[in-house]
Amino acid sequence: MEPALRFQLRIAVSPALADTLRADPTCASHGALRDVLRRHDATLKCQFEAFADYVSEAERQGTENYPLYQWTRETIENPEKKAKYLQSFTVYMSGDEVYGKDVADILENELLQLVSEDGIQRVSRFDTNPANNPQPPRR
Repeated sequence: MEPALRFQLRIAVSPALADTLRADPTCASHGALRDVLRRHDATLKCQFEAFADYVSEAERQGTENYPLYQWTRETIENPEKKAKYLQSFTVYMSGDEVYGKDVADILENELLQLVSEDGIQRVSRFDTNPANNPQPPRR
């Protein structure tokens, strides 16, 4: 039996909101977002910071055990990609980066209600099916 797909949500936000969210992960400055996250025991993590953490951990532990090390390092060192990922935030639910469809559906619908030109610009959904996701580059 195939394991059930798990999902991850990400939000892309304006540069100004990204700066604010990175400085205050409680989302105090965006009450509606804060309320949605609290309702679902959810938190945000900046994608750029997650990539930087991965690179730092790989360098401490030995890069041979981190298949995405080189790709991730090149990504965070590229100014255009850095700018993009500084505005992208992964939604963690109860500390988990992937979660079931039912909770992902509910949270996604609530986040979509917050999309606006000056704040949350886009909500994206990803799943754990390898066929739907880029695979690590071969090196």
